[in-house]
Amino acid sequence: MGLTDRELWTAVHGMILWTIFLLGFAAGLAGLWNLRPECVAVAGMPRQLRRLLSGLWVAAAAAWAAVLTGTFVLYPWYRARPPEGANLANYPRAYLQANPEFAEWHDGMEWKQQVAWLAPILATAVAYVAMRYGLGLAVEAKIRRTLMILLTVAFLTSGVAAFVGSFINKIVSMH
Repeated sequence: MGLTDRELWTAVHGMILWTIFLLGFAAGLAGLWNLRPECVAVAGMPRQLRRLLSGLWVAAAAAWAAVLTGTFVLYPWYRARPPEGANLANYPRAYLQANPEFAEWHDGMEWKQQVAWLAPILATAVAYVAMRYGLGLAVEAKIRRTLMILLTVAFLTSGVAAFVGSFINKIVSMH
């Protein structure tokens, strides 16, 4: 029993890239939280900053990879028009729209496609600002807090997109 191309790309997009983003997010959030004089000795701050930046850039790269594979690999399959008499289970958009109990999930998919782009944009912005401020973040509590909030918003938008996408995948694959 193997995976089809669609299943493989869905797994890469939703499970592998999401996991990498989640790890980068956690490293970035913890790094931002701990990059303060009361948490790290001054001598250890450059190493802490390197770890922070690594986590943030990994999160941003994974978010970009996820949104690009979703947009340019999976979404065209979702939107494909079925030929006359085709099994609609192989055409997710058509399947959702043909079933009144699931039709609203198509609107969710369209919304998800748009909101998902916020995650890589915000994650990249956070990584860039952290890189630009560098060790100055240790004394700039407001900027550090703002970056933590923006990174959390990136995480939440990707989480909502992941939830909607996985739920739609589950609905279509069950029928």
